[in-house]
Amino acid sequence: MSEDADRQTFSPTRKSLPIMLLRAREAVMFRIRPMLRQIGVTEQQWRVLRVLEESGELDVSTLAERAAILGPSLTRILKTLREVGYIDVRRDRDDRRRSLASLTPAGATLIASAADDSAAVFAAIHAEFGTERTQALLRELDALTEVLGESGPDTAD
Repeated sequence: MSEDADRQTFSPTRKSLPIMLLRAREAVMFRIRPMLRQIGVTEQQWRVLRVLEESGELDVSTLAERAAILGPSLTRILKTLREVGYIDVRRDRDDRRRSLASLTPAGATLIASAADDSAAVFAAIHAEFGTERTQALLRELDALTEVLGESGPDTAD
């Protein structure tokens, strides 16, 4: 057998799942970043705020998992969000080793201030891509995550 025949070939990058997921993420985030700049938060800070807004008070480990952020990065993000008054972090009364994070009224106000812009961004995405296709994509991504298992965020975060 020739050396070329033994060589493993890669799928074209347009058919590479990791690359296409990153491209899709960037296409969506391109639409969201102006809103985030306007309210003065980073993508990672926004994820933390949104998870807390949706879930209420959470222990930091659960927050890291749901926001897809590594622990060391989350520690830095929580410090910043606490300093600007968008979140509170306190020790769990029952387990002093655990920290709990929650949204403050200022954090809730910040999220509310972005609601119309966020709705407009996603309305445009739904109009261009289709609501049914968007919902189907979300279901498929959820199923993929379920099958492959959630192993947490990459270190690139």
